[in-house]
Amino acid sequence: MKLLIGAVIFFLSVALSPATDLEEVANLPNQQVTGVTVSKNGRIFVNFPDWSDDHTISVAELINRQPKAFPNEQWNKLGPPATHFVCVQSVVVDTSDALWVLDPAAPKMQDPVPGGSKLIKIDLKTNQVVQTIPFSEEIAPKKSYLNDVHIDTNTATAYITDSGKGAIVVVDLKTSKARRLLDGHPSTQGEPGFKLVVEGRELIDQQKKSPPQINSDGIALDLNNDDLYYHALTGHTLYRIKGQYLRDPSLSRGDLESRVEKVAQTPAPDRMIEAPDDSIYLTDIEDSAIARWNPATRKVSQVIQDRRLSWPDTLSWGPEGALYVTCSQIQNSPRFNSGASSRTEPYRLFKVIGVR
Repeated sequence: MKLLIGAVIFFLSVALSPATDLEEVANLPNQQVTGVTVSKNGRIFVNFPDWSDDHTISVAELINRQPKAFPNEQWNKLGPPATHFVCVQSVVVDTSDALWVLDPAAPKMQDPVPGGSKLIKIDLKTNQVVQTIPFSEEIAPKKSYLNDVHIDTNTATAYITDSGKGAIVVVDLKTSKARRLLDGHPSTQGEPGFKLVVEGRELIDQQKKSPPQINSDGIALDLNNDDLYYHALTGHTLYRIKGQYLRDPSLSRGDLESRVEKVAQTPAPDRMIEAPDDSIYLTDIEDSAIARWNPATRKVSQVIQDRRLSWPDTLSWGPEGALYVTCSQIQNSPRFNSGASSRTEPYRLFKVIGVR
């Protein structure tokens, strides 16, 4: 029944969604895009993880709709993992207009390359790398995959999800010290028995012969209330915890875990983002849609649904309230298709007009 409902929702999405609200920003024939972020003056940055043999570039700025290696060609070439991109998963511009690049350094979804896992800060005034924070195996252990990052410039803190093993990594950006928290806690784990249905098809991991379990993935940071929201990809539960608790090294594991809140049941998201009104926007990968959770009403509503949103991945606010979204088509990857890609269309970046 769930498969049938998912198929009906997907194929009716064009008729039900106001397609004029969705505008294509870039068309990427071969590079699988996951992350996007937009600077204050409208510069658009994207990233491409090293998941396939088609991968040739890790971080790019879109110039005339085309990706240009950023901050330069050298960082995007093969080289020592400490000073070159290995497998970049996320890019985000902070409130001071600096670009942060999260490199889990786990190409082809394998274990992290020794010395490669890192968080990098790039000054957008000079386009130069100004800070590199390496992560030890204690922070990025085997089977981990550092996935999403949000930056709190008020407290000089980075919050990172690990979707491989399930945890939250908290980084003091002044000292570069990182701590791995909520490791293995139910809130950072995919929900047992969860079956992901995308475009009417239940996904099966061909290597494990079972539905995928993807742990803590998307995060959103409500700076007004110092709330960190996070969500497993294979699950429906949205969690929240105060940033002050995550930043407090004196709290025991039990004390920290007792402060985790369940706040809502939502569609299964890849990524999330906060809005100025403290609401949380989530990609809805099963329904080719974007959803919004309202903290005042505690209700979830659909923002837009469109079949072109093929695995909507990352969200970013742009000028004049436009909401940018990448479509990574992960359901078409060899992992879920007997070892061969089933993709027939380019990877795309869209923006949604008139969201707020």
